Amino acid sequence: MNDLNKIFKALADKSRLRIVKMLQQKDLCVCEITAVLGLATSTVSNHLSILKNAGIIGDMKDGKWVEHHLVTETNNHFLNGLLPLLSFWLNGEEQVLADKDKINTVNREELCGR
Repeated sequence: MNDLNKIFKALADKSRLRIVKMLQQKDLCVCEITAVLGLATSTVSNHLSILKNAGIIGDMKDGKWVEHHLVTETNNHFLNGLLPLLSFWLNGEEQVLADKDKINTVNREELCGR
């Protein structure tokens, strides 16, 4: 029950849901997510930590950036059942559509330089 509770708590926040929907489009670094959400980097990092702790996202180092991605394979049967459903939820929401457009215009090299 603790695993399921962590997952639902992680998804109970609007910003974290927006992050999940963005990561369905492509892997993103914290500076890109920060630019889309318009939140402080520390706030975005905290949201990412919560999603990672729940097993919803993972990350991988790419040069000076850490790319965040949705987990596609997991041993958690709750996530295995829930993640496919998330790909269909909220797709028509105005904020999700705006975020989708915005992630196509953000450029990590311009945002944080290389």
